[in-house]
Amino acid sequence: MSRGFEIVSKYQNDGINIPHRTTENAAGYDFESAVDFKLPSIWKLNFVKLLWAIRHENSLSEDEVAKAKAILKPYLVPTGIKAYMNPEEVLIIANRSSNPLKRGLILPNGIGVIDADYYNNESNEGEIFVQLLNFSVTDTVIKKGQRIAQGIFMPYLLADQDDLVEKATRVGGFGSSDK
Repeated sequence: MSRGFEIVSKYQNDGINIPHRTTENAAGYDFESAVDFKLPSIWKLNFVKLLWAIRHENSLSEDEVAKAKAILKPYLVPTGIKAYMNPEEVLIIANRSSNPLKRGLILPNGIGVIDADYYNNESNEGEIFVQLLNFSVTDTVIKKGQRIAQGIFMPYLLADQDDLVEKATRVGGFGSSDK
């Protein structure tokens, strides 16, 4: 097995593009949005009221905290793509350098980590989603086919003690290894 990309079955007939490098020396494969997607600005979601309360050291009710968590959360933009790779390789999903500067979009987790065993998992077939937050002052509409992130295949190393802990077999998709 080598490494590469495939289109997730539910998008087979939707004109999805396989990620590709746009220049000869580019490290990253550009990922596109599989759909039109509206990312709301965090500033219009009652977020300012929450910041004011925190700044003035007002305590927040459990209801206010729950509302704040519902507001300030990343949105998952579907790519319609899955990636296969060799064991001991990982696909790193990184933000496009133009996203924060030109569009106010950030990856709240810094990078995404796509493990080799995420491919064809039973939960979502291994579809890659890009987590994004919009910190610009207006909503941002991402059009289908618009480049939203880049993926870089990389090898990784194991620690000497790695075999001391029994590993589970992946049974789910996004976030499934949380305990």
